[in-house]
Amino acid sequence: MDLAKAVEGKFCPTTNKEMRERGWDAVDIVFVTGDAYVDHPSFAMAILARSLESAGFRVAILSQPPWQSCEPWRQFGPPRLFFAISAGNMDSLINHYTANRKVRNDDAYSPGGKIGLRPDRATLAYCHRAREAFPAVPILAGGVEASLRRLAHYDYWSDTVRRSILPDCKADLLVYGMGEKPIVDIARGMQAGQSIQDFRHMRGVAYCLGKSETEAKPWEQQGQEPGFSFKVLPSFEQVKNDKSKFVEATRLIHVNTNPFNAHGLVQHHDNQAVVVNPPCLPLSEQEMDGLYDFPYTRKPHPSYKEPVPAFEMIKDSVTIMRGCFGGCTFCSITAHQGRIIQSRSEESVLGEFAAMGKTPGFSGVVSDIGGPTANMYQMRCTRPEVEAKCKRLSCVHPTICKLLGTDHGPLIQLMKKARGMPGIRKVLVASGIRMDLAQLSPKYLEELAAHHVGGTLKVAPEAADPNVLRLMKKPSHDNFETFSQAFQAASKKAGKPKQFLVPYYISSHPGSDLHSMIELALYLKRNGYRPDQVQDFIPAPFDIATCMYYTGIDPMTGEEVQIPKTLRDRKMQRALLQFFKPQNYFEVRNALETAGRADLIGQGCDALIPARPPREALEARQARANKSLRGDHYHAVPSPGAKKTKGYRPGRISASRRQKPLP
Repeated sequence: MDLAKAVEGKFCPTTNKEMRERGWDAVDIVFVTGDAYVDHPSFAMAILARSLESAGFRVAILSQPPWQSCEPWRQFGPPRLFFAISAGNMDSLINHYTANRKVRNDDAYSPGGKIGLRPDRATLAYCHRAREAFPAVPILAGGVEASLRRLAHYDYWSDTVRRSILPDCKADLLVYGMGEKPIVDIARGMQAGQSIQDFRHMRGVAYCLGKSETEAKPWEQQGQEPGFSFKVLPSFEQVKNDKSKFVEATRLIHVNTNPFNAHGLVQHHDNQAVVVNPPCLPLSEQEMDGLYDFPYTRKPHPSYKEPVPAFEMIKDSVTIMRGCFGGCTFCSITAHQGRIIQSRSEESVLGEFAAMGKTPGFSGVVSDIGGPTANMYQMRCTRPEVEAKCKRLSCVHPTICKLLGTDHGPLIQLMKKARGMPGIRKVLVASGIRMDLAQLSPKYLEELAAHHVGGTLKVAPEAADPNVLRLMKKPSHDNFETFSQAFQAASKKAGKPKQFLVPYYISSHPGSDLHSMIELALYLKRNGYRPDQVQDFIPAPFDIATCMYYTGIDPMTGEEVQIPKTLRDRKMQRALLQFFKPQNYFEVRNALETAGRADLIGQGCDALIPARPPREALEARQARANKSLRGDHYHAVPSPGAKKTKGYRPGRISASRRQKPLP
């Protein structure tokens, strides 16, 4: 039977009724996710469900279930093999809260952008409900949230060091990174009669040992299949109470991320131990093709009455690769997808373009061809024997490694063929461009400017201060300027002189201060850039920059780092990047006066703001003040013409209770 044909055009069951309509009386795996169910390869639950389905397993999707009781977990009956649980495509706390710890107004992964459809720390809640529903059914935790919290980590939202998610969620096994191969291998093994504990030898998994198992120290046994050794990290208690130990643990974790030479890691939590095996080996081109060639419907589940914003943004995009060797310290992509580029074949990508071109209602415009980075397609180390030993966290910082294959030829050829496919009118590049790599290929820049930019091109210089860029592991700001010149020249050559760049910057990154942000604001003004969006640095679990934020130390060099931590500092830094917005006037003025740069207030050429606040700034301040006073926690002030009444005086006996004089 052709499984692909059998499931083509069908969603996995999301209710007991849908399960029964398929003729099933039970399922093998219940996949629980904090996202809306979208059958598109940009959504993790779709790739994982299709991978399991293609291996012959019956999969149900429990999407955004009400977590106040375990009843939704019981609707399919006990899954025959296991629950697979993920918070979704994002860490649930990053999904819920801004950098200032304020509740976000929307959730891009929910129908209608509605908030409140998943809990904080969703992995914990979902795992607990699964255990409550069916105590004997094994639980696999995975996804970005579980991956980034697999060891003791700094949690920005509680401002504490929290222990690994494993002892708290009680999952039997945690699959970290991109889990398509492990989840299928585990399902096949359990189908054959193995227990969940039998998979503790696998790459890409983590698990928690009980007291007696921990005392036996199984990680010290040598010669076991597959033969990798372990390093013991500072314990949870040590990293919680001693920042130098947190720095040491962070360094050890990150130098053991190359799957070809990484050690397994062990971290004690009181009388338990969390064991993390080395990462999975990168997928081959054939394996990548298999994941993206499944018969996705490329639609949200039909039960949704409102659009899912994240889907609307990526529905016409095509992923051509995964992974990133940039190693930016503030980014979680390398920690989750790995730093080794895994690319699809040209045939697989063009097959997806051909299918899109035949889709009814498709506009003919592909919104993006790329991945985590648009121009790393098929780039790998040219010396596999060196790659197997390499401990560099970035192949492009501080300089581009001479062994890195940087040929843009395969990507140029793919882009040419893609835009010539039937039904395709335009193929845009919306993924970020790695500017230092792009400048190595003038031909790529010419193709990009001539055919793949819809008026604007997003790039991410991130900062201008040399010290901040070094801490980020980003190239110097001169690189952005030379790229800008090259892009403008390529656009003019293509007869499109009005194309321009949209640079993205991060405020409040470790190492950044008011002076560096003021210099960046001046650069933006002098060059006519007005960023529509500014990313305020969020210390995500696991990242190197998060260690800097928490400890004030760069874990890779041991040097001290200045940290903007107070809400006041963060607001001023963010406002400086958008100094031109009237609602930011008073924050910008405060920043300039605090930094002793009042010379930038007034009418001079470099003045960032005028001496007098514009009317819009006053109105914005008044609106914020009024908003803060809404509710029933304040006394209304009567108008001057209102009838005067006796006021309340604390301690005074009311007239009704005052003792009247005797007659």
